[in-house]
Amino acid sequence: MNAEQNERLTRITPGTPCGQLLRQYWQPAALVDEFNPALDPRTAERPVKAVKLLGQDLVLFKDALGDWGLLDRDCAHRGADLSFGRLEPAAQGGGLRCPFHGWKFAPDGRCLETPAEPAGSKLCDRIQQRSYPVIAKSGVLFAWLGDVDSDPPPFPEFDCFKAPSSHSFAFKGLWNANWLQAFEVGIDPAHPSYLHRFLQDETLQGIGDNAAGKQFRSAAAGTVDGEQWPMTRIMRQFAQPDISFVDKPWGMQLTALRHMTDTLTHVRVTQAIFPATFVIPLSETMTITQMHVPVDDTHTYWYTFFTSFDGPLNKEAMRAQRQQFILLPDYIPKANRHNNWGFDADEQMSTTYLGMGEEDINVHDQWAVESMGSIADRTREHLGTTDKVIMANRRVLIKAIDTVQNGGVAPGIADAAQAASMTGPDTVDGIAPATGWDEWWQTAAAAKRKGAPWL
Repeated sequence: MNAEQNERLTRITPGTPCGQLLRQYWQPAALVDEFNPALDPRTAERPVKAVKLLGQDLVLFKDALGDWGLLDRDCAHRGADLSFGRLEPAAQGGGLRCPFHGWKFAPDGRCLETPAEPAGSKLCDRIQQRSYPVIAKSGVLFAWLGDVDSDPPPFPEFDCFKAPSSHSFAFKGLWNANWLQAFEVGIDPAHPSYLHRFLQDETLQGIGDNAAGKQFRSAAAGTVDGEQWPMTRIMRQFAQPDISFVDKPWGMQLTALRHMTDTLTHVRVTQAIFPATFVIPLSETMTITQMHVPVDDTHTYWYTFFTSFDGPLNKEAMRAQRQQFILLPDYIPKANRHNNWGFDADEQMSTTYLGMGEEDINVHDQWAVESMGSIADRTREHLGTTDKVIMANRRVLIKAIDTVQNGGVAPGIADAAQAASMTGPDTVDGIAPATGWDEWWQTAAAAKRKGAPWL
């Protein structure tokens, strides 16, 4: 890849080709929890937040009438910062008022008042602050930043958005790097055998016993000769996966086969949802759906949805476990380049392949993403056979950018004609017969869905 191509695929600010593409999709703007006074007391009286999304400065608020609003942050009058606006009480009709000259805006951007203007002024009737549609799904507030004269696509009916609140939990974190390398690390089927390798295994535990990073260690991958094997043992002992993918309406379905014996194969099926989401199994009854939204060209928030196909989730416990590693209210990881991501050389020799902790494997991915630089220089890469998914995704991305630049419809979940296909998608991680593994994984996925109390 040459430098010009790398720029085209990574730059997402307004007016850029990739930025125009990503604005065809619903994007996470904030967790609903960011407006929870128990987590951020500042929001008790004033649920207003400055947010940055796709390089745009915005203000997100919930007005006194209960409506969400997402507006350009610069006031339509003279550009003052609306994130410092006065949230008006219900008795005064709600809305957000600029403290500079008192102009007031509704959540949909209508100008409601220009109080400094002469009596009878019609100026307000001609003013519209740019607003963006907002929808709450599974604990996340999504925004659509498409052109003002166009409509957003239907919201996808994926499992992570259909599960009830009792069976869904969302969290996020900030990475200091470009969105594309964050996504490419996530969809890479080979890296778990190395980046997330533990040099020893742990006692297998139930889904409710360990819902933080260590769960990757203690979750069962399947049974061999009556013995349950943890996922880590599979990843460590069979580290040359046979990787394949097939096109799906939402993107790609990825399969990694780790051949164990003449009769047994480990099967891991994951999903890449274009342009920046992956779905992976965390255990036999829980999936992770992770979205990567650009803050700007060099910062990315990941949003993770945990979806249980079994019992309800202990969300307070899951949040508390993650808050050990990520600081609220801005969701900034404690580990970062400034402290070498917590690297410990002794641990690297004795406990983990990477040497960056065993409690939170998310920092492993963070290191991989951030250590490439704020925007990875893909002109210096030497891709191999195991990078076939990365190469395929880049081809889709290049084609999608060109399609939108030429006035066409963006693929996948941005295409309203494909909305009926946006269900599932299924994943699996388990030990299967070496012959018939394809039928085995589909049967296992169907059984998981059948056991879900909310499906």
